[in-house]
Amino acid sequence: MTDTCLSCRGLLPDDSPRTGCEACQYSVHTWLRELPRHLVLLADMLTPDTGPARRGGVGRAHAPLPIRLDVLDLTGPGQPVLLADPHGDQTGGIPMTPLLYGWARYLAADYPSVRTDAHGTVHIERCDGALVRGGADVPGLCRWLDAYLPYAATRPWWDDLHEQLEQLLHRVRRLTHTRPVTRAKDAPCPQCSAWSLVEREDELHITCTICPARLTPDEYDAHRAAVMPALASLALRIAATQQTAA
Repeated sequence: MTDTCLSCRGLLPDDSPRTGCEACQYSVHTWLRELPRHLVLLADMLTPDTGPARRGGVGRAHAPLPIRLDVLDLTGPGQPVLLADPHGDQTGGIPMTPLLYGWARYLAADYPSVRTDAHGTVHIERCDGALVRGGADVPGLCRWLDAYLPYAATRPWWDDLHEQLEQLLHRVRRLTHTRPVTRAKDAPCPQCSAWSLVEREDELHITCTICPARLTPDEYDAHRAAVMPALASLALRIAATQQTAA
């Protein structure tokens, strides 16, 4: 197997069956949980903005379309792969549901399902049936893909799955004008000592905005427990000195 993550090129543990690292798998997990939450916003955006008629201005040669095509490109039907486009007419990309369904079918065809019959014979089959039972809408497909992420992160096509889901979420966020929640952490960076550690909801690691420091949540908790009591005590002494001086 590869010794680096196919998505971020980070080092993998020795003799690991992974092709995608734990951090990249965590990001895809959060993306699959986030995508269904955008459906309500996208449904509201299918109706174009309207307003009262205005006098003057430039007239239209034809009536506007009664629907937003950019949202329809994302939420409507389509093929799970891009079709030949010699004239450059396709600009929206693969719609959300076909893209998720295509990956779910591909994973189902790749994942071995083990079954033992009444005679004790072991059969290795595809898990397409489990895919059908999970539902073919966006929430169902996201749940199904999320359940099989540990397996997907060991496959040679992991980087394609990671890249396409990331691009899909970027398209969705551009329309809904949303972004991942970022929270500042209260402990200083263990490398540069700046108060610059941030936690982003779709990333496993807590990172520094100034230096390359990256901490897992457990590493941050241990670092915070080690440094914050002394810093809190120092802050109290400074406050007491200023109050006495005043």
